[in-house]
Amino acid sequence: MQFQQLQYFVAVAETRHFTRAADLVHVAQPSLSQQIKSLERELGADLFLRARGNITLTDAGEALLPLARRILADADTARYEVQELVQLRRGRVRLGATPSLCTGLLPDVLRAFHDRYPGIQLLIEEGGSHDLIRELARGALDLALVVLPLPPASPALTTVELLREDLVVVSSPEAPRPGGGRRTVRVADLEGERLVMFRHGYDLRELTVAACRAEGFEPDFAVEGGEMDAVLGFVRAGLGVAVVPRMVAARSGRGLRVTPLARPGLNRTIALAHRSDVAPPRAARELQRMLLER
Repeated sequence: MQFQQLQYFVAVAETRHFTRAADLVHVAQPSLSQQIKSLERELGADLFLRARGNITLTDAGEALLPLARRILADADTARYEVQELVQLRRGRVRLGATPSLCTGLLPDVLRAFHDRYPGIQLLIEEGGSHDLIRELARGALDLALVVLPLPPASPALTTVELLREDLVVVSSPEAPRPGGGRRTVRVADLEGERLVMFRHGYDLRELTVAACRAEGFEPDFAVEGGEMDAVLGFVRAGLGVAVVPRMVAARSGRGLRVTPLARPGLNRTIALAHRSDVAPPRAARELQRMLLER
């Protein structure tokens, strides 16, 4: 089995088209098809069902695809690791983070990292913890900032607790204060409030909904399905209130009223995670050090 054959196989699997796959990997289409057939002969199984205008994966192809992606990702990481210079003058870091952390925590740390290592390429992927854990497992990320605890049946990851972050309630200054105007509000005070809610897959959505249910009520959504910037914009427009991290609220500027949650409040634990079976590249380890020492 050749590395190049796996590249061609993944290209066809992702495009579902031999000609487009050949363009993607910069090879002639007959050569790509020949390599795929050679791979199938070596494996003793067809990888694709070929019908005119319709290319689909066989069961064997479905089984090979995640493994091939993992092999290619690991090989790519190895190439970058070898190419890095002692002074970290070139390389890359693939970092995943939840959108709220991209807004609140990362800008200052990434600026300091870029100032120190301007030749290191920073590739940032936003997503929920579940998505980021999956990307770590398949080798598409070097590091990820995720919310603890990890979900059941998570892959083998090494995590280091980074911070514990309080959540606050944000509302429009034009709207009545949540909780009857008190300086702090309880989760129970959110009953009867219209909430602006994040899309499915956001850790903040799951945490807020679970906290409301623990108080014996179902939250009432005024708007749901937004990303962080959209949620803050809807709150500024007076559509409802939202529960967001304190760092995000502090950075969001004018147009929002911030009300703390009364003790015990709500908080979340953020950890820095990487695969346990593969050490992060050197540049990623340096970014990890800066995050932990921030």
